[in-house]
Amino acid sequence: MLSSDLDAALTRLGYASFRPGQREAIDTLLDTGRALLVAPTGGGKSLCYQLPALLLPGTTLVISPLIALMQDQVGALQARGVPATFFASTLGAAEARERLDALDRGEYKLIYIAPERLTLPGFRERLRRLGCPLVAVDEAHCISEWGHDFRPEYGQLGELLREMQPPRILACTATATPIVRDEILVRLGLPADTAQLVRGFARPNLALRAAEIGGGRERAARVDAVLAETLFAPGGGRGAAIVYTPTRRLAEEEGARLAAAGWKATVYHAGLSPDTRSTAQAAFTRGDAEIVCATNAFGMGIDRGDVRCVVHLGPPGSIEAYYQEVGRAGRDGTDAVGLMCWQQSDLPMRRRLLESPSSFDGTPDPDVVEHKWNLFLELIRWADGAACRHDAILRYFGDEAETLHGCGRCDVCQALGNVDDVSSEEASLLARKLLSGVARVQNRYGLKQAVRLLRGEAEDRLERDGLTRVATFGLLRDRSEAWIQRALSRCVTAGWVGFTGDLHPVVRLTDDGVAVMRGQRVARWLPPGDAAQPASKTRGAKPARIAPDEQPLDSIEQLLFESLREVRLELAKSEGVPAYVIAHDRTLRELARMHPRDRDELRAVPGFGERKLERYADAFLKVLGR
Repeated sequence: MLSSDLDAALTRLGYASFRPGQREAIDTLLDTGRALLVAPTGGGKSLCYQLPALLLPGTTLVISPLIALMQDQVGALQARGVPATFFASTLGAAEARERLDALDRGEYKLIYIAPERLTLPGFRERLRRLGCPLVAVDEAHCISEWGHDFRPEYGQLGELLREMQPPRILACTATATPIVRDEILVRLGLPADTAQLVRGFARPNLALRAAEIGGGRERAARVDAVLAETLFAPGGGRGAAIVYTPTRRLAEEEGARLAAAGWKATVYHAGLSPDTRSTAQAAFTRGDAEIVCATNAFGMGIDRGDVRCVVHLGPPGSIEAYYQEVGRAGRDGTDAVGLMCWQQSDLPMRRRLLESPSSFDGTPDPDVVEHKWNLFLELIRWADGAACRHDAILRYFGDEAETLHGCGRCDVCQALGNVDDVSSEEASLLARKLLSGVARVQNRYGLKQAVRLLRGEAEDRLERDGLTRVATFGLLRDRSEAWIQRALSRCVTAGWVGFTGDLHPVVRLTDDGVAVMRGQRVARWLPPGDAAQPASKTRGAKPARIAPDEQPLDSIEQLLFESLREVRLELAKSEGVPAYVIAHDRTLRELARMHPRDRDELRAVPGFGERKLERYADAFLKVLGR
């Protein structure tokens, strides 16, 4: 394609130049016919299919689950003289027929459809006859059950693409980890060597923060503080804020609290009527509301540039969900703040929610529960981590090229200059002591009893079970109760301690936890801040730094990781299972780091049990050159 053609199409769409990564994505799509583009919301993904649509003959098909976004994009295209339309449930029968007739006459360059339209009789046949030169699948992570926003309707897309056989396919998403990206390729029937372009996740203008809180009073104080920092005062005209809440009730309560404090606050959640939601969204979009208190039902298609802060009153389900939501702050490129509040009680509560039959309309699928639990733990690890928050997210999404090597603005970067180093041997010893306490009470009691055991606090149940006479009793009596609770919580996020599914969750050691407790594996973790000294001597002490919770892969390890992913994808395709069933990303990273030489060493890699050893050892060892 001539450069002049691209420039002319770019001008027609109203842009003076390409953003970083856009030209590469367009060239890749036009040259190879296949591409998976991962870029954050607001990162310019739509241009990567709109511009090729202008250059290619015929009608390009765009599949999107966001009706409001379809309407906005079609309106913008029509304003530029580009013939485009959309099909969604909001259309009346007469209007839909008129658009279908125009579609048959070839009057559109782009058509947008919601995935639900694929179930209508005759609609897919029309699409097959259309001979689309390009099919773009927006929000492509919705096709993966292991992403954070699974939509069952997307399950038909693979079959549709096989029927249509379009010469070009572009899958776009704002949030997809390597394992979800692999799943997208499998579900859409794209080859394993499809180019995966990950760009634009660095948002250095966002000051990311995470705070473990003790309760509602502290939570309210932190919300008030960040609002004062970013918006200054009610009616100050300094922009807007979004406050995400884990429940509808909390959205109502927080909205009322902020309104009583003088803020122009509105509320948005799925329990409200459509008219009420529409009014709230319109007020926020127009600037009539300074703050919206909402569940995660709010935000899709919202593109207000002056959102100065996004606050989460509880952790969402994954880093993907979190980064999509916090990314609605600072889209104008100026300074903004993202604050996530969390509590230790969020861990067993989330596990209980995931294992609830209501979450599955029936019996929970253990594999799905475990996968979603791991996604949640990744977010808590991030919140409780000791490395630059931006760099940790960039590594999570595989966007190594944009790593900031310390943003200098997040709460971790701000604090790292005031910490002391403690040896990794001490950290491992602390971990083994903590895990020994869990081992004594596992499958019987929760974390509180493990705390009592380690603190040496006699309690009826501990005495009855003979646990006051074991060597572990009082092993950490020089630590405060709060320190042990926090340390055990970090053992959970490290993947060493888990919970059984019960209304009153009890703890258990994972296989990784057993290995760390026995000294078979080094404990890479960050103990709480007073780890350097006993509780009685920590007043005024600086928080201690043991090691980052996740070291980045070096260049050779990263190459190995990518090769291992390709093998995982091929195995998943051959067995007809999701990629995560073969191995999680965490396992592949450990393979790349540890570089096992044989089956015995492979057995020591976290996540490689005997069954996987038997089925997949040869394939992975071949990649590692063994």
